[in-house]
Amino acid sequence: MDIPPLTTARLTLRGPASEDAATYCAFYGDPQASTFYGGPLPPPLAWRKLAFDIGHWTLRGFGMWSVIEKATGTMIGGCGIVWPEGWPRPELTWWIMPCARRNGYAREASQAAIAYGYDVLGWERVETHMRDDNLPARHLVMRLGGDLLTRETFPDGIARDVFTLPRGS
Repeated sequence: MDIPPLTTARLTLRGPASEDAATYCAFYGDPQASTFYGGPLPPPLAWRKLAFDIGHWTLRGFGMWSVIEKATGTMIGGCGIVWPEGWPRPELTWWIMPCARRNGYAREASQAAIAYGYDVLGWERVETHMRDDNLPARHLVMRLGGDLLTRETFPDGIARDVFTLPRGS
């Protein structure tokens, strides 16, 4: 499947590829960086995360992009909309390497993914959900203009706030 690239002022969002394995291993191997993303994970399980992100596009027609910093050509994270089997709805998600944080990249990439959900996928609502202790994600959602929609217990047994994200945030 051809994954459509997205561009922003400072970023290129392109389909995940095998060349991204080292960045996935570095991110998911870092206990602090990956704490809200199921980590830390050993390299074979980080590779499976990459394989999931690649395969998600074929199975659902949307998914994660690898976030590339235009100035350096370096992969600095992932961002997109995923809907794992058994999960109630699709959600915006992102991760950024620690060395690239606090530069507004997560917001910039998220805005592009949100626009894709509305403008290309034609959705009436783009949403995200996070654990209560994921304060960085909660702050980003507020900067994106997120509105609390509901609180819900997910299939993993964890209650999360569900936010709707506006178009053009």
